[in-house]
Amino acid sequence: MTKTPMTAHGAALLREELQQLKSVARPKVIQAIAEAREHGDLKENAEYHAAREQQGFIEGRIAELEGKLSNAQVIDPATLNAGGKVVFGATVKLIETETDEEVTYQIVGDDEADIKQAKISVNSPVARALIGKQEEDVVEVRTPGGVREYEILEVHYAISTPV
Repeated sequence: MTKTPMTAHGAALLREELQQLKSVARPKVIQAIAEAREHGDLKENAEYHAAREQQGFIEGRIAELEGKLSNAQVIDPATLNAGGKVVFGATVKLIETETDEEVTYQIVGDDEADIKQAKISVNSPVARALIGKQEEDVVEVRTPGGVREYEILEVHYAISTPV
């Protein structure tokens, strides 16, 4: 099975969620099921069915998180010697050549991507165009709105720290 790249920060967030589900949410729903059983007839007990549905969701999410973490290749870009090239985990400052609009993105794993936090997936068109390039290179990115050109202004490798 192939490994999925993930920053140390992203892996820590998933571990934190997994721990919360196992130590807080799972015991809470087990208690809710036990209390609902005490009310009698399970066929018409809405509380019981709701608790069982919640339990299914929690167990599914636990399995999903464990799977993601077991297949994660945790990468801390600060430990890589990338020689100024854009690699996974790098933070890249770009300028769009047509509009002179500056943007900064960190290239992260699929589960960590959040455009509001300027984190883009390594599999996104922008990241794929940037990987392997370096400062002062111009890249073309094919988007649904057409082709955009960006010049790479800066590439740096921040230490990925857990929350």
